[in-house]
Amino acid sequence: MDHSIIKQVIYDQREVIRTSQIVERDYFFEEGANYISVGMRRAGKSTLLYQRALELIDSGVGWDQIIYLNFEDERLAEFDLSDFNDIVQTAAELTDNRAYYFLDEVQNITGWERFARRMADAHECVYITGSNASMLSGEMAQRLGGRYLVREVMPYSFEEYLDAKGVRHDEEALYATRLNGKVRAAAETYLETGGLPESVNYQNRRVYAESVYQKVLLGDIAARYAIRNLHALRVLMKKVAETVTSDVTFGRLRKAVTATGVNCSTDAVISYVNYAVEAYLLFNAKNYVAKFSEREGASKYYFMDNGLLALFLIDKKSLLLENAVACDLRRRHGDELWFLKSSKNRIDVDFYIPQEDAAVQVCLVLDEGDFDRETSSLVALASDERLAPKRLVIVTLSDDERIIEVGGAKIEVMPLYRWLLRK
Repeated sequence: MDHSIIKQVIYDQREVIRTSQIVERDYFFEEGANYISVGMRRAGKSTLLYQRALELIDSGVGWDQIIYLNFEDERLAEFDLSDFNDIVQTAAELTDNRAYYFLDEVQNITGWERFARRMADAHECVYITGSNASMLSGEMAQRLGGRYLVREVMPYSFEEYLDAKGVRHDEEALYATRLNGKVRAAAETYLETGGLPESVNYQNRRVYAESVYQKVLLGDIAARYAIRNLHALRVLMKKVAETVTSDVTFGRLRKAVTATGVNCSTDAVISYVNYAVEAYLLFNAKNYVAKFSEREGASKYYFMDNGLLALFLIDKKSLLLENAVACDLRRRHGDELWFLKSSKNRIDVDFYIPQEDAAVQVCLVLDEGDFDRETSSLVALASDERLAPKRLVIVTLSDDERIIEVGGAKIEVMPLYRWLLRK
């Protein structure tokens, strides 16, 4: 490929990095390690690379050593596997020192992993991003041979969101009346609009979320997998949104779609949901106590950001609340996301977290009408010798914050913002 084009892209990207307003995110880079960062579009993967590039500059690396290419740049539209070596040659023309390679959205180039492996074997320093979960597959890991550290990048956590909005969230802010009011107000907005980093700067965040959703749906799913029945795909995503808080099978989702008059097979539903997971639009939780075959059959599905889920809902804060808690747990624990449902033991718990030795129920308000329903499963779980966690929690949207004792079990009741800011 023409080196002048590659240079132009690199020079322009350096200027973008220099002028970007970056909210520092809580991701740590090991010196000398190579990284692959994956996640949904607009979750902040590129900005995280900007952050790393600026860290290198602060440590004494020169701008001439930063070799950054975004493979969604139209000037690289004809780029293919055979052109990767031109990047190395161009870098040698730009600097006599060690180069640091940043390859953004590299999944667009078929065979990219061969170049990535060669660069790692040559002890080059490489940072890669991609928007497809296949980059985390066992096959891909085998091809790369453990040469890269892999991390999943999600939209802003609530803490990062507060940082981006300039809202204090230290101990004083959580107790002082006026400051606490700002945190609670921010939690309400975060619940409705999510944490897509760029959306923080938009007045109409719903329009921005809609544009991201369409890009993922049409580009990362429909176009990538050559889906012809686009209407069925759209209806299916709406039905998945309506089932947040419930475990569902693919058969049930198919019935929900066909009930609208749209023809869609179970095989198509399975494929479409898996594609949405691959594109980081959705993720799932499985039943911790179910047999393996049952785990694979029924799951809870959540959206990777509340702003995306809110596109489908009208006045459904209960779904948004559980989705926000699910996103928080996904951010902290990755794929180790579970719920508990056992008719034998009369247990139906929204989230079970072995890593935190905790179980969590989610409800809007813990009033008299909901009290028995929300606490009974936690009480039953507390008496289960095999599963009983040390911590039982009910997360609400109210200001309710207390410890209750029911049936010999101690249960913490806390507002959403407290839960999201826990250490």
